[in-house]
Amino acid sequence: MWGLVRLLLAWLGGWGCMGRLAAPARAWAGSRGGPGPVLLRNRRSWVWNQFFVIEEYAGPEPVLIGKLHSDVDRGEGRTKYLLTGEGAGTVFVIDEATGNIHVTKSLDREEKAQYVLLAQAVDRASNRPLEPPSEFIIKVQDINDNPPIFPLGPYHATVPEMSNVGTSVIQVTAHDADDPSYGNSAKLVYTVLDGLPFFSVDPQTGVVRTAIPNMDRETQEEFLVVIQAKDMGGHMGGLSGSTTVTVTLSDVNDNPPKFPQSLYQFSVVETAGPGTLVGRLRAQDPDLGDNALMAYSILDGEGSEAFSISTDSQGRDGLLTVRKPLDFETRRSYSFRVEATNTLIDPAYLRRGPFKDVASVRVAVQDAPEPPAFTQAAYHLAVPENKAPGTLVGQVSAADLDSPASPIRYSILPHSDPERCFSIEPEDGTIRTVVPLDREARIWHNLTVLATELDSSAQASRVQVAVQILDENDNAPQLAEPYDTFVCDSAAPGQLIQVIRALDRDEVGNSSRVSLQGPLGPDANFTVRDNRDGSASLLLPSRPAPPRQAPYLVPIALWDWGQPALSSTATVTVSVCRCRPDGSVASCRPEAQLSPAGLSTGALLAIVTCVGTLLALAVLFAALRRQKHEALMVLEEEDVRENIITYDDEGGGEEDTEAFDISALQNPDGAAPPNPGPPPARRDVLPRARAPRQPRPPGPADVAQLLALRLREADDDPSVPPYDSVQVYGYEGRGSSCGSLSSLGSGSEAGGAPGPAEPPDDWGPLFRTLAELYGAKEPPAP
Repeated sequence: MWGLVRLLLAWLGGWGCMGRLAAPARAWAGSRGGPGPVLLRNRRSWVWNQFFVIEEYAGPEPVLIGKLHSDVDRGEGRTKYLLTGEGAGTVFVIDEATGNIHVTKSLDREEKAQYVLLAQAVDRASNRPLEPPSEFIIKVQDINDNPPIFPLGPYHATVPEMSNVGTSVIQVTAHDADDPSYGNSAKLVYTVLDGLPFFSVDPQTGVVRTAIPNMDRETQEEFLVVIQAKDMGGHMGGLSGSTTVTVTLSDVNDNPPKFPQSLYQFSVVETAGPGTLVGRLRAQDPDLGDNALMAYSILDGEGSEAFSISTDSQGRDGLLTVRKPLDFETRRSYSFRVEATNTLIDPAYLRRGPFKDVASVRVAVQDAPEPPAFTQAAYHLAVPENKAPGTLVGQVSAADLDSPASPIRYSILPHSDPERCFSIEPEDGTIRTVVPLDREARIWHNLTVLATELDSSAQASRVQVAVQILDENDNAPQLAEPYDTFVCDSAAPGQLIQVIRALDRDEVGNSSRVSLQGPLGPDANFTVRDNRDGSASLLLPSRPAPPRQAPYLVPIALWDWGQPALSSTATVTVSVCRCRPDGSVASCRPEAQLSPAGLSTGALLAIVTCVGTLLALAVLFAALRRQKHEALMVLEEEDVRENIITYDDEGGGEEDTEAFDISALQNPDGAAPPNPGPPPARRDVLPRARAPRQPRPPGPADVAQLLALRLREADDDPSVPPYDSVQVYGYEGRGSSCGSLSSLGSGSEAGGAPGPAEPPDDWGPLFRTLAELYGAKEPPAP
């Protein structure tokens, strides 16, 4: 029967506290001879569900923290207590016989706050459960063993300068790992250790605030504040931790600009062009960024006309530049005022203004050597065409601004007048013509005149001079193009044949007006009517033109209306043609008559004669080539050896006699002895009489004799051209006097062919090594 489970604490006050909970207990009851066991429920005396263990306990181990006991345990030693769950057997152990529970090591609540265990009583002999398992919790009781920490520290914060007292800067937060629900171990209080009197901190929330007004960034820009957090509510004995807060004062526009000096002096050369930098001005502003940006302006009109001022790319400096050309001779200095103003102004700090400042500026203009200055920026001159050389065109003038009385020398740059059409007087700048000018060839001449100071050749200036050539009536009118037209033989009287246009290259007054007039009188074949616009109409008269084979040549008179008037005469060609019904030309009589008489009888005979002559020459040349080829074929058929070479060369005449002398090629040993009689005829001329042909040997002969025979036949035969060439040639040498060096004919030990005919000692120095091989005696030493 199950009994009540009772918890006994040996040291209730020293080791912790125990919670008790009443619960029913179960027991087994049965009657003898009954049908079986009946479940009965009895009330337990004590039921527990929670223990407490103090963390970080450093006393003797193991530590008894409680005891398990069941009513079924009669002290007979039959009951065994079991403990399972978190840490059972390692952290917590139980005495199986007594039920005492011990903790074996020091526990850390921050590592694990509680353990859930399962207790059970079983029969020691049979391990049969005596009671159902019961679950209980062992909690680790907290102690103040963890100081506060700032996980996000160190901190950085920014607050505007000149902020009011109490302006929030940043909030710092510390964490304590102790149990906040037990005691004051996790109750924190914040204080300022370093940073007073500038900043304060809320003890409960950790909000850092400004503590004094008007903190100036320009005086001190950065502050280091140390904040401490202490547990136990800040009381003595608590643990503490600290962090740093770096507070930076951000800039506000609370400082107006200020020039460090009241007067600025600059100088600039008078030759400085617009945009040249004269100097820099900077108004000092201790503010930063956009709060220090400046805008500069010139207050006086005197300076604003000659100079301008702008702000550089950084927005801090004023750049004073030249606005218009300066002249030392006209004005030598300028004085004006410059104002510097902040571009961004905070209304909250207007009481600290005004946010601008003014300084005086004086600019001195320095004299510089200047080149001569022409009286005009460019010159436009004119001269009539066809004027004699030396005609005055115009004059240019320049002066030295530094010394007006200084003389100037003038010249024309060669590249601007390559034809040398003009000349200039070096002393006074007078320009004249050098050659007569033709307006029709070139209307404008662009000259570049150079003016140089005599005492300083480096000081020079240039000017463009445009010379226009004026027109005169010097060109007679002429037809715009050559006119070659036709008229149908069936044309009606008065029909327009061609519009004739005239051209006059002159353009002066009436010179460009051209009149045209054709032949007059009743015998005129055509009529020319002036259209009074520089053209005329060629018409067929009322009386038709008589037909003729040759075209008509119509004279046209042209004249202009210039002073004096010029005239010329031109001719218009008109052919009378036969036309189709649609008006197109079918044929013109001059062309039809030209075809039959194109070639005369004499010309045709000359052509036929030339063609016949060319054919005869071609036939003759072919016959000669064929005869020559047959002669070569005969010699080729009679060749008896492969090394006989055929030469088909033509000599160069008498000049090649010595070059083609074949006597050196003849083998003196193989050739037949010469025939007695007169010397042979010259081989470079045709012999007077043909020599009788030598009979050929009946059978094969020696090669040298055969070649000598062929050579004599070629020399004596005048029909084989050319007469000074070798036609067939084949030659074998006689061999060395030493005989053959081949081993094929050498003797053996038993006896063989005899050795060389001559002793090896007589072969000479060139064959000394070979003679030694044949056993020649070495020459005696000298």
